Parts: sequence; C-alpha cells; structure tokens
Amino acid sequence: MTKELVLEALRNVIYPGFTKDIVTFDFVKDVAIDDTRVYLVVDITSSAPEVKAQLVNDIDVELRKIGVSEVIPTINQPQAPRQLSNSISGKNIAPHVKNFVMVSSGKGGVGKSTTSVNLAIAMAMQGKKVGLLDADIYGPNIPRMMGVQDIRPEINGNKVMPIRAYGVEMMSMGSLMEEGQSLIWRGAMIMKAIEQFLRDILWSELDILVIDMPPGTGDAQLTLAQSVPVTAGIVVTTPQQVSLDDSKRSLDMFQKLHIPIAGVVENMSGFICPQCEAESDIFGMGTSGEMAKAFGTELMAQIPIEPAIRIGGDTGKPVVYTMADSITAKRYQEAASKLLEKIDKINAEGGVSNQAIQPTTPVGVSACSTPKQESQSSGCGSHGGGQGCGCH
Repeated sequence: MTKELVLEALRNVIYPGFTKDIVTFDFVKDVAIDDTRVYLVVDITSSAPEVKAQLVNDIDVELRKIGVSEVIPTINQPQAPRQLSNSISGKNIAPHVKNFVMVSSGKGGVGKSTTSVNLAIAMAMQGKKVGLLDADIYGPNIPRMMGVQDIRPEINGNKVMPIRAYGVEMMSMGSLMEEGQSLIWRGAMIMKAIEQFLRDILWSELDILVIDMPPGTGDAQLTLAQSVPVTAGIVVTTPQQVSLDDSKRSLDMFQKLHIPIAGVVENMSGFICPQCEAESDIFGMGTSGEMAKAFGTELMAQIPIEPAIRIGGDTGKPVVYTMADSITAKRYQEAASKLLEKIDKINAEGGVSNQAIQPTTPVGVSACSTPKQESQSSGCGSHGGGQGCGCH
C-alpha cells in the first residue's frame, strides 16, 4: 500500500455538486499508511454536513477497492453559519446560503421582479456571490428579464444546476416549463415547489439569495419564512395610494413573520425624459417615505419611469448592468449598497428573531378550509400542514 496508490484511488471521489475529484481540487492534505489502515486529512470548502457525510462514504468505498482494511478520515470544514431561524420549527433547509432577502409587494404590476433582478445584479457587481430565485410560480418573468428564457437548466444527479447570467445564479419555474404554459396549482403544491427550489437546486455557497415573491401575503410567503431564516425583507411599491394601501399589508406581514425590514423601494417615482433627462412628477414622488417611517424602516430608493428599464426587461439586458451610467442604474447600485449595509447590521445584532411564526386567522374564519379528503391526500394548503396536519 503506497501513498501514490491511495491518491490514485481518491481520484474517483468526486466532490459533491461538481465534476472534479478531491485530488484535483487539492483537498487531500495528508495521507498516512499503517499496513492496510489509511489515515487521511481532507480540507473542503463546504460547511454542509451532508457533503462531509457523502465524502466519508465515497472515500471508504474507493479505498476498500484497493485493499484498505480501515479508513480513518479527518474532514476539515469551514465553520457553519449560525443556524438562525425565524420559524416555529427552527428549520433552515438551505444552510449553505448565508443570507436570504425576500422581495415582496402587496399587489402585482409594481416592478417587483425588475427590482429583484437589478438589486441582485448590483450586489454581484459589488463582489458578492448572489443567487436569484423566482418564487413567483404563477407569473415567472425573471428568465426573460435575465436574457435566459430559452435556456433549460442542467441536471446533476437528482439536483438541478442554477442558470448563470450577469454574475448571478438564477432559477425559476419559467426555466422548467414551456413558454406560455399555465400552472393551475393549489397552495400545497406552491409551497412544495418553493421548498424544492431551496433544497434541490445546487446553489453555490452564496452570500445572498434574493427571492422574488408572488404578490400578496399568502402561502408562498409563509412557507419561505418557515423554511429558511429570512435575513431581511424589501417591499416594492408605487407612489399611488392604492398601492401604498397594499404595501402596508406586506410590511405588516414582515413584522408578523419577524422578518427585519430592510426598506421600501418606490418604483415609477417620477419620469425621466429620454431626450433631456429632466425628471417629472407624474404619479407622485416620495409618498412611500411616511409609510416606511411608520414601520421603522427607510425609503431605500426612488426608481423613476425610464424607457431603458422597460427595454432592458423585455430584451434581457438589465439596466443596472447594460447602462451602468444611467440615473436608474446608479439608484439601484445605491439601494444595493444600503441593503448590504442593512444585512451586515442585522447579522451583527444577532440575526433574525427566533420567535414562533403562526399563520393569522381572522375571527370567525376556520384555519383550514381544505376538504377533509383532499387534505389527507395532498396536504393542507391553508397553512403548510401536511398529511395529518391536525385541522381535520
């Protein structure tokens, strides 16, 4: 038994989630041999326990093929991020992601997806490892906005590789289905899909995962908050009062789910003339400031109506990347800087709350309206309970 023979065998041990082996990655730091017993020191970059467990198993399998009687591996991992959680279960089904940012809105059509795309790219441009999850299952627009609407993700084992664009890892239901295909799903299926997006996508060791939520305050938002520790929430609104009314509900949702509020982004805040660059107040400007103040947060950015935003979204060329010197791009960059500062502050203060989250039910309304037979077969769609959820 020689060191060369051991290393050759270890070239068959593929690092989980990649195509290269642990020897090629230079993860094997020491090999000691005592007759047919082998001692190993392996340094890896992942803090995930499942990665370590798989490597221990694969190393043992490969070395026994060459006659090793006993393998004593020492797997050194970076310190796992503190398991913060704002959920009643204390779950974190994606521990390799350091921070989760939920981008929400009280109503549709306010530019939530556009904000998510440009903030994610802006943070990547500032050197962060960023992922972008399109959790708007019914209206997945992010693939087009990122210019990857015709690209299908690669499959690696039983996991799905995220699609890369503009320095960001992205995944969306729109990348997994045919264009124009509708999803007529109940709440339980939406909740399962979001959990799978977090668990079964091979996200890298991300600094931040930006999650573009569907409008409103329902199943998807509750599922996310009960699955991972959401570091911060952002509410996107427009200046009109009807939009502000719904945005207050989103801000109230963050408070009830114990998610720190990073700020409010006011979209369609004025109009910038493409000829003279003069800014005109056509829908109102700054009306979100008082609302933000009332919820103890700030107005992070006022994004004007600018033709370049619409063109960028339609053609897959986000304004923050392709027109970095534009007024809008600079405001997105400023908002991204504020968000990063807010995330650092939240983490320095101990992270998100560990208080229990329970869905709120208006007086006189049953917590679960799913018929008994259906709940037993597919899970209760009212509050995330599965088979035997206790409502029936």
